[in-house]
Amino acid sequence: MVFIAKTKTPSEWKIIAQTIQTLVEEASFEGTTEGLSFRAMDPSHVALIDLNWPNAGFEKYDCDKQHKLTVRVEEFAKLLRRANPKDAVTIQAEDDDMLALKFQNGYKREFKIHLIESTYSPTPLPKLSFNSKMVLKESAFEDILSDVSTISDHIILESSKEKVTFMGKSDSGSASIPIEKNNDALESLEVKEESKATYSLQYLLNIVKAAGAASEKVTCEYSNKMPLKLEFALGDTGGRISFYLAPRIEER
Repeated sequence: MVFIAKTKTPSEWKIIAQTIQTLVEEASFEGTTEGLSFRAMDPSHVALIDLNWPNAGFEKYDCDKQHKLTVRVEEFAKLLRRANPKDAVTIQAEDDDMLALKFQNGYKREFKIHLIESTYSPTPLPKLSFNSKMVLKESAFEDILSDVSTISDHIILESSKEKVTFMGKSDSGSASIPIEKNNDALESLEVKEESKATYSLQYLLNIVKAAGAASEKVTCEYSNKMPLKLEFALGDTGGRISFYLAPRIEER
C-alpha cells in the first residue's frame, strides 16, 4: 500500500479538516493516482461537501492504486492544529491500518491515528443547472452573512441582471443588503433568469468561516427554490472545495 501526500505548509489540510468537521464526524478520503478527493452529506441531508485536490497541488504525491482512508475528523483536525504555519506536512498511509501525520520544520514530529471502517455510502453529486452565478469577495460575503444573521436565521438571495440582494426576515425585523453590479465586492454577476431562494444561515456561516480561508473569493450559483452551490479555490493548481445547500421550502 502506497499513499504519500506532502505539502509545504499545513494550511490546506487545516482548512479541509475544519470544513469537513462542520458537517460530519467521519471522513472517507479517496486517494487515486490523479489526486485526493472527498464527498459527504451531513446526517440531515441538507448540505454536501465535495473536495477535489489534484496531485499537482502537492509538493510530493505518490499513490499506487485507489485507496479509501477513513478517519474520525475530530482526531485528524486535533493533530493538524499541532502543526506550525511553516511546517511541511506529510500524510502517509501505513500497511497496518494506520495513518501517519509527519510535521517537519527544524524538528520532526510524527503522529499516527487508526483508520476506521467507513459507515457512509457513496454520495452522488446533484445534477443541477443554475440560472444565477456570482463571484464575490470572500470577506464581503462573510460580512453579508454575519449582518443578516443579526436579524434572521435564514437568508434570502434575489438576483436580477443588475444586482443581487441578500435579505433576512424574522419577528424582530428585517435586513436587506443590495449589491449592485459595479460594487467592488461583486467581481461578476451572470443572471440567465431572475432567481430567488432561501437558505439556512448557520450552515453558510459555518462553511464560509471554515473554507473561506482557502480563497479570497467565492463562486455562488443558484436558481429559484433550488440548492445553492458555493465553490472555493484550494491553492492555484485546480483544487477546489464545493458546498451544496438545500433550500428552505417555506419562505416567510
